[in-house]
Amino acid sequence: MTPLAIHVNGAPCETSAPSLQDLLLERGYALDTAMACAINNQLVHRADWPQRALAQGDRVDVIAPITGG
Repeated sequence: MTPLAIHVNGAPCETSAPSLQDLLLERGYALDTAMACAINNQLVHRADWPQRALAQGDRVDVIAPITGG
C-alpha cells in the first residue's frame, strides 16, 4: 500500500494507516484518554474511529483537553 500524504494537527505526515484509529495508534495516542478527532473539519465520533478510512490529503485534528487552572 502506498503511504498517504496527510496532515496531523497541521503538520505534514505520511502514513500507511488505513483508518483513523490505526493512525492514532501509529502516532502513539492512548485510545482510552479523553480526546476528540476531526477529519477535514468534521467531527468523527469515537465509535467510528475504527472504520473511518483515511484518504490522500486528509487533514486530521486530534484535540485533547488541557487541565489546570
